[in-house]
Amino acid sequence: MRPAGLNKGTSGNVSVRDGDGFLITPTGMPYAALTADDIPLMALDGSHVGARKPSSEWRFHRDLYAARSEVGAVLHAHSPFAVSLACLRRDIPPFHYMIARFGGDTIRCADYALFGSPELSAAAMAAMADRRGCLLANHGMLVAGRDLDEAFALAVELEELCEQYWRASQLGEPLLLSAGEMAEVLVRFAGYGQQ
Repeated sequence: MRPAGLNKGTSGNVSVRDGDGFLITPTGMPYAALTADDIPLMALDGSHVGARKPSSEWRFHRDLYAARSEVGAVLHAHSPFAVSLACLRRDIPPFHYMIARFGGDTIRCADYALFGSPELSAAAMAAMADRRGCLLANHGMLVAGRDLDEAFALAVELEELCEQYWRASQLGEPLLLSAGEMAEVLVRFAGYGQQ
């Protein structure tokens, strides 16, 4: 995530489904220093095993796995352009057809709540309804994929869209695709890419 510009230091977190639970990055540790033994295994009841404490954001990871069987990996990042837009607390409108990759005609921004709190997880779940990515107000981004590769690709794509929207907004108000145009794109995206 760091070479891709998604995180710096110990910010952000990533998890992958493992049986009835999930593996998640530990709290407050630099990614480059991690070993396999540092990765806690969490159960859906919030308990964990391992030498390290799980990320403080484990709740929205857990809630996504519990609610959505298709989710195999979750990634949360504090990338620069996603954070910039999240601090404006605005949804990303359909300025570009690739918004559809995230499951709808917008990328929602979840309401603000304290990091690591049940309230943040509830806000994230609302913003992620029928979506594969969202912004978290005054915080960052959240994506959910079928596996780690897809979650990472979605995070890179979301940061790219945030940058493009930010740049276009510097020149004026971007012209948006209509509801009909986005509906056509969403139909096309049902079979997009290698299945």
